[in-house]
Amino acid sequence: QVQLAESGGGLVQAGGSLRLSCAASGGTFSRSVVGWFRQVPGKKRELVCSINWSGGRTDSADSVKGRFTISRDNAKNTVYLQMNSLKPEDTAVYYCAASRSGSSWPPPREYDYWGQGTQVTVSS
Repeated sequence: QVQLAESGGGLVQAGGSLRLSCAASGGTFSRSVVGWFRQVPGKKRELVCSINWSGGRTDSADSVKGRFTISRDNAKNTVYLQMNSLKPEDTAVYYCAASRSGSSWPPPREYDYWGQGTQVTVSS
């Protein structure tokens, strides 16, 4: 019954920044792991950043380390993805997802709730 809604996508030039938001309704991120995924045409969906809601532990894909930062706002029940130094290769539809599997580092198949996605386009 939990619904996730992403926002903040858009068109940005290479080197620019965007901040994506993912708000949960009908539930809470408590006891969950929240991840940001991205997908481009013809490629598999890729996990880029994740955060353990209760402990705040984070992880990032090598391709975005040092550029992307995932964070949370407990009061607003919202998770953010701050994207800096954007590259054209970052162009994708970005999805917010949540896992309640209990795994500390859940694989993509264990994410149960998904948003509709928000388009991020980085021009060269």
